[in-house]
Amino acid sequence: MAEDLRGKIALVTGSAKRIGREIVLALAREGAGVVIHYRRSEEEADSLWNELAHHGVSSWVVRADFEKLDEVESLVPRAIQEAGRLDILINNASDFPVETLDNLTFDSLTRNIQINAWAPFALGRSFAQHVERGKIVNLIDSRTADFDWSHAGYILAKHLLLVLTRMTALQYAPNITVNGVSPGLILPPPDKDESYVERLVGTVPLKKHGGPEDVVEAVIYLLKSDFLTGTVIQVDGGRHLKEYQSGQNRYQ
Repeated sequence: MAEDLRGKIALVTGSAKRIGREIVLALAREGAGVVIHYRRSEEEADSLWNELAHHGVSSWVVRADFEKLDEVESLVPRAIQEAGRLDILINNASDFPVETLDNLTFDSLTRNIQINAWAPFALGRSFAQHVERGKIVNLIDSRTADFDWSHAGYILAKHLLLVLTRMTALQYAPNITVNGVSPGLILPPPDKDESYVERLVGTVPLKKHGGPEDVVEAVIYLLKSDFLTGTVIQVDGGRHLKEYQSGQNRYQ
C-alpha cells in the first residue's frame, strides 16, 4: 500500500531551482511541508517559499554552503529546529564542473567529492541520528553505468554516492529507507540551452529526452513505497543499457 505523504516534512537540498524546485512543488501537492535549502539562490528560494505560502503549504528556507563542513553538519539540526521535525531527506544539490581527466586536479576532485558525495552522506547520517523513522532519496546520475569524460570529478563523486546509497540502505534499515534516482538526459547544464540535450537524443534508446516531471515521479514513487530500499531508478530512457562511445569528446 502506498504511503500517504500528507503531513510529512521533507528537507530538499538545492531546491530553489531546476529539478529541486519541481520536487518541492510535487511534495507540496502531496500535502507535505518542505524545508527549502539553497546556497546562492536566495531570491529563487524566497520566491518558492512565497509561492507555497500562497497555496497554504508549510515551508521553511535554510541556507548552507556544502563547501563548509560545519554547515553540512548543522543543516539537518537546523532544519528540524525550523520545521519541528523531519520525515524525508532528498539529496538533490550537486555541482557539475567541466573537467577532463587531463585537467582534473586533486583539489577539484576533493571538492567534487565533498559536494556531490560527502555532503549527501553526511546529511543522511545526521538524518538517521535525529529521526526514528524516515526516507532518504539520493539524486545520482545515469552515467554511473559508465563514465562522463567531460565531467570527470563529478562522475567519480557520483560513483561514490551510488555505493554509499547501497551501504547506507543496509546500515539504516529497518527504520530508514535509502534509495536513489539516476537522471539521464533531462535538462541542459545551467550554462547551456535546449540544443545541448536535443543533439544527444540519439544516444537514448527511446530517442528523446526526459523532463523534470519524470524525475519527480520516480522520487515520489520511492517515497510512497514501504518495501523498497537500496533501489536506484534509472530515469534515462534506457541510456544506461547502451555501451557509450569511448573517447574524451563524447559529452562535450
